[in-house]
Amino acid sequence: MTELVIHSKNPNATFNLGKRLGKTLQAGSILALVGELGCGKTLFTRGVCTGLEVPTRYVNSPTFAFVNEYSGRLKIYHMDVYRLNDIGDGFGIGLLDYLVKGESGVIIIEWAEKVLSLLPEDHLRVDFEVLSAKERRIIFKAYGSRFAPLLSELGTK
Repeated sequence: MTELVIHSKNPNATFNLGKRLGKTLQAGSILALVGELGCGKTLFTRGVCTGLEVPTRYVNSPTFAFVNEYSGRLKIYHMDVYRLNDIGDGFGIGLLDYLVKGESGVIIIEWAEKVLSLLPEDHLRVDFEVLSAKERRIIFKAYGSRFAPLLSELGTK
């Protein structure tokens, strides 16, 4: 596993970090976002989607819908699994079907800690830690081989 730690000083920096990441993502990318309520997962996702050429105004947390789909440079499946009670609920909403669909696009899962065991080996986990009202520690963990070069590039900018 390769790891990269970035300190985001404010919401704009978190958004821009997501945007930089989004510009580099390729089809089949899975992002597993982990962190408490209000830590910046959806803001980061808006940045990722902007980097994937989706207008920001279309990107909202799919808390009640479970999945929002966006069309940009790639198809994006934005999931919010906060309301799942257990792994069985993940099967119930068709998470595995989305993982197959996502092979030709990008999957972003908020509250991914609830479904980590269902994810393929090759994914990027992004942990958000609240340091203050505006500052976040964002820890990228590349599982598998796909994301290690991407983290090297992200860390040098």
